[in-house]
Amino acid sequence: MTMKHFLPIIVEKDEDGYYVVECPIFKSCYTQGRTLDAAIKNIKEVIDLCLEEKNNKEILKGYNPKEISFLTLSHA
Repeated sequence: MTMKHFLPIIVEKDEDGYYVVECPIFKSCYTQGRTLDAAIKNIKEVIDLCLEEKNNKEILKGYNPKEISFLTLSHA
């Protein structure tokens, strides 16, 4: 049985209208898509590729947050 992991992703819409998605627990784990659905599909594929690396498998083993928050700060 495969263990289910809940991973954080950050989604931003860039100036060209593309959705840029990142999974911040893995180095260089990001992608984009024309639609949000496409970007989410793409990040799942990138995460799978990242998990082919032994180092990232170890990171995932130790990753078990109880809560994740994301806030937007307005700064002048």
